[in-house]
Amino acid sequence: MDTFAAIKNKKCMNNQFTHPKERIRFAILTFFFAQGLCMSSWASRIPDFKDVFAANYAFYWGLILFMIPVGKFVAIPLAGYLVSKLGSRSMVQVSILGYASSLLCIGLAHEVYLLGFLLFCFGVFWNLCDISFNTQGIEVERLYGKTIMATFHGGWSLGACAGALIGFVMILAGVSPIWHYTLIFIIIFIIVLSGRNYLQESAPQEVEVSETKERNTAKAPNGFRLLFQKPEMLLLQLGLVGLFALIVESAMFDWSAVYFESVVHVPKSLQIGFLVFMIMMATGRFLTNYAYQLWGKRKVLQLAGSFICIGFFVSALLGGIFESMAMKVIINSLGFMLVGLGISCIVPTLYSFVGAKSKTPVSIALTILSSISFIGSLVAPLLIGAISQAFDIRIAYMIIGILGGCIVLIVSFSSAFNIQESAGKSGHDQ
Repeated sequence: MDTFAAIKNKKCMNNQFTHPKERIRFAILTFFFAQGLCMSSWASRIPDFKDVFAANYAFYWGLILFMIPVGKFVAIPLAGYLVSKLGSRSMVQVSILGYASSLLCIGLAHEVYLLGFLLFCFGVFWNLCDISFNTQGIEVERLYGKTIMATFHGGWSLGACAGALIGFVMILAGVSPIWHYTLIFIIIFIIVLSGRNYLQESAPQEVEVSETKERNTAKAPNGFRLLFQKPEMLLLQLGLVGLFALIVESAMFDWSAVYFESVVHVPKSLQIGFLVFMIMMATGRFLTNYAYQLWGKRKVLQLAGSFICIGFFVSALLGGIFESMAMKVIINSLGFMLVGLGISCIVPTLYSFVGAKSKTPVSIALTILSSISFIGSLVAPLLIGAISQAFDIRIAYMIIGILGGCIVLIVSFSSAFNIQESAGKSGHDQ
């Protein structure tokens, strides 16, 4: 074990000193960009698939979308095992290429059961990307000695913006999803070839920190034992906020285009809800580190929850009261922008807390956090679909908006977000 750790240390150090850390940071950011590009390319064409498969019932469409979180659920223990066993460097490449390949195959689906299976695969590789990419991000944070995770997630949002914009142009041009997704696959393949040499070896200190951790690793090298033990309270508290955040994200990723189509009733040239949401999400993530310096992480998360709550209620309550199509688009876009700004900082902040404060090995801690948060992704498609079918999607959006208020309350009263604890680690966190 000592020999193996020494070899990994040497590789890690050689990689760090061979390439400037700025170049390493940029390369990791491009992989986050690729993941965001892939995700939003699917989300931008959801109305097209909904029409092709005649999914006129909201709950029926929710069941189809449900296959994505099912795939993510199956990948939870798999992700922890593969990242700890093979290293995040290898898994970053495998997961993003699998993610892009799944998207490409989705464009070929002409049967609902095949679409469901491919969305399941899409969810599997989605979660593999999440764990391996964020493990890489934490490695680079250690290289820099400060919090830069929000920048990486900003890269993800920038990719999502690019994907939403490309999707918008493709829809207007009448390009079919298969040709659209072929272009996305080529772009991602080029990114992998360009950045793979700059990926970092996983730090071995997770195994070497203490004799206890070494024994735990020997007993459960795949992380299953740690995964199913009672997690530390910090991860439970962070996970609850992550759960609500992922419900919000699902409401926007999967339903925003449908909302503009079925509620706002705008032509395709004005279906910009998902696009403006992603633009503000990207903007917010690039401003997150600056916001930390101004207000601190707790205040930023409180503001984020408030923006989410206000944004959903603005769209649901005010977006339909005007007769003018222009005002409908403006008001609903404003609401979506507030939600995008609010949700932008939550996930990167949670991951940063894990890297700075968790006593659990990073890959396992991220898996546990994702497992708890994942419940939000799992219930969101069925929840929103059922409420929309029984009442209206606007009612569903107001209920989701209440979760923003819940985030404010949790952050305000939970010890995980104690400002004194963060300040004590300011030398590493900021």
